Amino acid sequence: MTPAEAVPCLRFGRLFAAIPITMPFRISKSFEIESGHLLSKHPDKCRYPHGHSRTVEVVLAADQLDAHDMVCDFQMVKSALATFLEKWDHALCLNTADPNFEFYHRAYGERVIPFADTDPTTEIMAKTIFEELRRQLAGTALPRVVRLERVRVTETSTTWAEYSA
Repeated sequence: MTPAEAVPCLRFGRLFAAIPITMPFRISKSFEIESGHLLSKHPDKCRYPHGHSRTVEVVLAADQLDAHDMVCDFQMVKSALATFLEKWDHALCLNTADPNFEFYHRAYGERVIPFADTDPTTEIMAKTIFEELRRQLAGTALPRVVRLERVRVTETSTTWAEYSA
């Protein structure tokens, strides 16, 4: 060990080998959608149909850049998630256990996004999008060194929910 590779330890007065720390590179891709929901389990106003202008932000990371000096191409992220989120845009997200689910489903068909026996809270939406993106990215040529870190979904300009594995 050379002096340049060592760091002093004041407590013991000895030199120890420096531990290399790798800081990851991160990228983020955002999507904007308009979606409605109702939370049948909510005790107040949110149990009624209402909508939000949502931003969906995904974050990927890698400890090293690829041959193009990128974590990955933003277009790959867009392609992996665009079709899925398009279904949610201008749609109504509903718990399939809601007593009015069948009424809404008959009235609006594919514009109703079913959430099996769970309320479509922003937290559940973030997790659902995370799982879909992870599944989509697994089917691409994306190197295994790229990690999906998190998905954040805004509900209002001052509120968001985030899911990470």
